[in-house]
Amino acid sequence: MKNVLLLMSVLFLLISCNNTTKSDKTTAVTETADTAAEDVHIMIPQSGCYASYASKDTFLLKTEVFPNVVTGILKYRFYEKDKSQGTIEGKLQGNKLIADYTFASEGMTSVRQVAFLLHDQQAIEGYGEMVEDNNKMIFKDTSAIDFSQGIKFTSIDCAENDQKFQLTSSAN
Repeated sequence: MKNVLLLMSVLFLLISCNNTTKSDKTTAVTETADTAAEDVHIMIPQSGCYASYASKDTFLLKTEVFPNVVTGILKYRFYEKDKSQGTIEGKLQGNKLIADYTFASEGMTSVRQVAFLLHDQQAIEGYGEMVEDNNKMIFKDTSAIDFSQGIKFTSIDCAENDQKFQLTSSAN
């Protein structure tokens, strides 16, 4: 009888130790999952919205600045002339944005480089000599872009003007 009690005590002790080990493993897995969840970062871009109104023409620019790329919307609405609208994707070089503008105008899709100087709640469009490269117009020398005569966009509230930045199929 003593042997049976001793054997049952040993078995009870082994079962108890085994359950503790499973519990420790579960805790370790949970802690690892929690740690992994903490490493997930959601990137919220810094948005900027700008507009320029000259006579009856309207120009709109919206930028979404991420650490390694800038995306956005650019619209040129010329009064009683062809309009163009599309997306931009590029990079900031200091406060100078150089981007590819993929746009629809006159029923065609085209790509050309654009440049903006972003400062003091303004975006000023830059101009310079352009050349064609792989069916895309690009600046011949980005260091020679002139911002002194460009369209001056003024900062506007993105939330209040969200509708203006919607792309439409008719290039409105």
